[in-house]
Amino acid sequence: MFRVIATSHVHFPGGFPLSGQDVTAAVPLKSGDFSTLMRVFRPFEPRPRMAVAVSGGCDSMALALLAHDWARGCGGGTVALSVDHQLRPQSEAEARQTGRWLKARGMTHHILPWTGGKPKRGIQAAAREARYRLLFNWCRRHGVLHLLLAHHLEDQAETFLLRLSRGSGVDGLAAMAALSEHSALRLLRPLLSVPKARLAATLRVRNQEWVEDPSNRDLTYSRVRLRALMPDLAREGLDAARLAATADLMARTRQALAEDVAELLSLAAEIYPQGYVILDHAAMAAAGKEVSLRALSRVLTCVGGRTYPPRSARLVRLHGELFSTEENLARTLHGCRLVLAREKRAGGALFKTLLVCREAAAAKERMVLMSGMRVVWDGRFMFETSRTRKENQSGTDKRKPVPILARLGRQGWSRIVGRMPELRDSVIPWPVRISLPALWWGKKVAAVPHLDYVDETLGQPLFTVHLLGFCPANSLV
Repeated sequence: MFRVIATSHVHFPGGFPLSGQDVTAAVPLKSGDFSTLMRVFRPFEPRPRMAVAVSGGCDSMALALLAHDWARGCGGGTVALSVDHQLRPQSEAEARQTGRWLKARGMTHHILPWTGGKPKRGIQAAAREARYRLLFNWCRRHGVLHLLLAHHLEDQAETFLLRLSRGSGVDGLAAMAALSEHSALRLLRPLLSVPKARLAATLRVRNQEWVEDPSNRDLTYSRVRLRALMPDLAREGLDAARLAATADLMARTRQALAEDVAELLSLAAEIYPQGYVILDHAAMAAAGKEVSLRALSRVLTCVGGRTYPPRSARLVRLHGELFSTEENLARTLHGCRLVLAREKRAGGALFKTLLVCREAAAAKERMVLMSGMRVVWDGRFMFETSRTRKENQSGTDKRKPVPILARLGRQGWSRIVGRMPELRDSVIPWPVRISLPALWWGKKVAAVPHLDYVDETLGQPLFTVHLLGFCPANSLV
């Protein structure tokens, strides 16, 4: 069974004492304190609706209660989301207990299960990716613009040390950002400056119990081993507050570089609704190397529909190849295809450009569509399906093929140009065309929205598919 921590107990995270802190003397967070922490995230809509990721542990339970009070004070509301990773037998019971506690406090609670097979290696990274995917998808489906996470001061210090141990640069050592803006929501971490002891104290004064995850004491995980070292580091002057302050310094450096990158991309990048970017080679080459590297990384992450940037060593190698040659060349990295070429512009002058588009072979997702869906295909394009009057009257016709959203590919291209030869004159570059999303009915291409192609011989569809646009996980700027 899982362990419930009663408010009369003193709780140490992961079984280890908090460095440099008297837990019993910690000052609880009050509503005014939390309002001050939320002030940096303004502006909000008039009646903000927010989601809080709640594991049932001390940190997230405290955040849920504080956020609930704050949102009600603003005329808004909160919903608690618990991801059940299904990695331990008791995880479902923990999630249900969390829900009972929160509902008793007047909060809405939903459990999001991570179903399907689990990897045998890298389980923590896979679980983290699944957790964010489930949380983001729920918020997107329900129109919630703000997702709150309960990372606190010690979490920030541990993240800094983990990144340091892996040889990270400025971006990694900046650790976690208080505010991260994504295509459909904002990720808020209001507690990064708050010690865990204050969160435990906040629950004690509210007479609220919480759940202790046994994995927080499992020394097979590097984060737990670092947590165990924190008291010794604190005695040498490297306490959580100092480590977090260094991460904040790195974050300010990262922000300054990000502003330079944004300026470079505004001059050098043209982004197209078909999900590709054309870069001015000369402008990229003339920029400082660090800024140019970051700009290239940003483009690859955006065009590839990725959550994380490419690995530094590979990026540096590719950057050197692209900006130290006069030859036309093609390369692939991070799910993208890069084509360096010379183009003739007005007046006959040669202009070197770099095309960055999705690598068709990497766009493998095949998505079955049903009516009433809103989905993001390949991490890049958002689609919505709407019911038609015919479907509402007659129900689903089981004899019709199941519509599949998948890449057009070379085979699909051959089929559609056989029906519409004029597509060969499209201004969309060839590498881009074969990576575009297409609606397939069996072995036939029913539609390619970006090419204005529809095969009307396939009959009236049971529902309509709308392309809402290019919306990668990370925008270009």
